[in-house]
Amino acid sequence: MESYNPWWLKEPDPVYEEWRRARVKWVPGEIEKISLEPYSLNFLVGPRQVGKTTALKILVHRLLERRDPKSVFYYSCDELSDYEELGEVLDGYISARRAWGVKSSVILLDEVTFVEEWFRALKSRIDLRLFENDVLVVTGSASVELVAGKEMFPGRRGRGRDVYMYPLSFSDYARHFSGLELRTAGLDDSTLFEESLRANSVYAGRLQELFQSYLETGGFPIPIREFFERGRVTYASIKAYLDWVRADWLRAGKSENAMKEVVSYILETTPTPVSWHSIAKSTSVSSPNTAREYVETLEQLMLARVVHWADTSGRPDYRKNKKVVFTDPFLYRVFSHYTRVQVDEPGVVEATVISHVARAYPTYYWRDKTEVDAVAVVNGRPLGLEVKWRKRPPGGRKPFKTLTLDRDSTPVFLATLKTG
Repeated sequence: MESYNPWWLKEPDPVYEEWRRARVKWVPGEIEKISLEPYSLNFLVGPRQVGKTTALKILVHRLLERRDPKSVFYYSCDELSDYEELGEVLDGYISARRAWGVKSSVILLDEVTFVEEWFRALKSRIDLRLFENDVLVVTGSASVELVAGKEMFPGRRGRGRDVYMYPLSFSDYARHFSGLELRTAGLDDSTLFEESLRANSVYAGRLQELFQSYLETGGFPIPIREFFERGRVTYASIKAYLDWVRADWLRAGKSENAMKEVVSYILETTPTPVSWHSIAKSTSVSSPNTAREYVETLEQLMLARVVHWADTSGRPDYRKNKKVVFTDPFLYRVFSHYTRVQVDEPGVVEATVISHVARAYPTYYWRDKTEVDAVAVVNGRPLGLEVKWRKRPPGGRKPFKTLTLDRDSTPVFLATLKTG
């Protein structure tokens, strides 16, 4: 147990020290969103290798500045097999802290979804009030197990929060790696957003350069570090990430071959709306319902987002064809390498705009005789976004206010957009 908690022995933590010494690093903003007021049960959810463990170790370092080191307990659950083993770990720490005289702890359980029925170990001890003076933070890679497990704690969360950790948005990316003084705003305050757009537009050239690198690295730490340290993203990064997501597919009970076909079809059709029937017909999955299950697994792993059609008032129709976009531009590189299906840059840019807006607002698309690539429902009203990365002829009148984003304005828009 002490090997996971070297601060108990007044020894440095290797993960934190690696982050501290890194040439390219940043402090994830999600740390500030975790409730540290007892009693609270927090869930920190994010895709593989987005930086959840590093975020926890930075949080540990901050806590150690004002807490007894033995009141901070971290455990990586990837070597545990079931809830009974997790229960033994928790009981071991509870027993030790009693002997130490620790009355209140911060307990960090990392990648808990590796543990079968993990929620049983927590729920029983919460019901016994063993954590009534504690803060618990549970992390997982947004897998099916974590989504299902969270639902097992009605009325048992205290002051806890759900914190979603996405890859860096382009706004955060530009802020961290450009040194520019950028203004950010939400779409719900149109005046402030337009003022911020104008202020940031003076950096349009630099933001264009940064956006081209963002299309290569996405917001994931490993490719970002490689790009800024070596000038490129290596095959090793792409393969490593692919191995991680393939492992999650298998753990979710999905056939890798079928998933590869589904991913291929999504790439081939990006950004055209599709149906569950068309996915089933174009792949070897057995039915439209099975096709939906495969796409929903990608969505639960925070790898993809399903964007439904909405009418002119912003009301969705879930029966119509839907767009399926990957949530980060680096994923297009990973999956294109995996399937040998290439997506042209305008398609990746449109998906990037959609996924960014969808972090903060209900997001759909609209199509009739013309099409609006993304429709964000802001203050109860639809706001359209047309992405014209490659010059296209005008698409006709739109039934609601629509912003046009071209090659110059797209990076400025995304750098301005506040997504969390």
